[in-house]
Amino acid sequence: MRMRFNRTSQLVLVSAFSLAAAGLVTACSTLTADFVYVTSARGAGASNYGEIDVFEVNSESGHMRQIPTSPFPSGGRNPVAEATSSDETTLYVVNQDDNSIVQFTIGNDGKVYPQNTVNTPGVFPMAVTTTSTFLFVADTYQPLPTCSTSSPCSGSVAIFPILTAAQAAALTPAEPPDTLGPPLANSASSGSYWPLGLTSKPQDVLAPTSIMTADSGAYLYVTAVDVTAGGGYVFGFAVNSDGTLAALPGSPFAAGTYPSAIAPDPGGSYLYVTDKGTNQVLTFASNSGALTLAGSAATGSQPAAIIVDKTGHYAYVANSQDSNLSAYSISSGALSQLGTYTTGGDPVAIGLDPSLNQYLYTANFLGNSVSGFQSNSSDGSLLISQGSPYGANANPTAVAAIPHGTQSK
Repeated sequence: MRMRFNRTSQLVLVSAFSLAAAGLVTACSTLTADFVYVTSARGAGASNYGEIDVFEVNSESGHMRQIPTSPFPSGGRNPVAEATSSDETTLYVVNQDDNSIVQFTIGNDGKVYPQNTVNTPGVFPMAVTTTSTFLFVADTYQPLPTCSTSSPCSGSVAIFPILTAAQAAALTPAEPPDTLGPPLANSASSGSYWPLGLTSKPQDVLAPTSIMTADSGAYLYVTAVDVTAGGGYVFGFAVNSDGTLAALPGSPFAAGTYPSAIAPDPGGSYLYVTDKGTNQVLTFASNSGALTLAGSAATGSQPAAIIVDKTGHYAYVANSQDSNLSAYSISSGALSQLGTYTTGGDPVAIGLDPSLNQYLYTANFLGNSVSGFQSNSSDGSLLISQGSPYGANANPTAVAAIPHGTQSK
């Protein structure tokens, strides 16, 4: 179901757009390389909505500062995940307690303007990822009448087509580019979702923990924990041309005891999965999407997030309990630890600047802050950015970033 804004809201939106030119001058004068979007889960205001802090990153120092009028309401309660469109002009924010995804247009000053809201087919969405044509979201529970927090069931995946500018303009009334279409139907489940479950143990409850595409969107992977019998898995799917999913041979693949996050290498040859239960990052080799465990490396306590840089030479893991980052070099898929770096309290998400591939940032849930680092391209080591950590709103949960100068407004 898509929500629309009333005429008063539309007038406010027009007024906001009129400030974009002034914002652009400000961003350019500060040598802005990127805009970073950090969702905070603690509710604020009359609607108890979460918030979105917007930071601009200085290209010379990595210093992060919030833009004027930041933060912005997330459009729902308890935002837990976010992703950007491939053209980097739209931000999608997942609000867990409302089962919703809010679409924001990004102005050239970094500000965000709410456009539409859609509801996810399942219950309690917790992770999201995008390709140029589809948005994939993992829901904690399937949309079954017997599912609830007191009687949990396994999770599921929903897929929304991302409409092109022409497709959105052809709607009545016209919508902005990157509007989400209705979720795709799955004939096998007689609904708009793909269930996660074990054929050998259909009674077990599988709780998704992260979601990610790989190999230019050819494959989709979802990490999950068997909360009934224990054990972790990676569910692997081939993404058909129409966005529907087909399980990969051998899926789901065993993945430690509590897989918490997932990241592919740029070439699609390897997949890295953090295991919160054993404090490891697992390396999987990918053969036409099918996964084979190829090695592991130690992390800090309770790794919560992982990212691989654009070159595929380095990986970074956020260790939530230790409040630090582990840095690794990558050679033929194998990880070798380079060092650890202190963050704010309880880092739960990590991002890498898309403009320079040089600056990293973590969302620190208990620290109510964002930590910034500058990476050394020759050896992968990190330096703390000027002024880090930076204040954020309460309980930041996720990070997303775009290069400055790609926005159309």
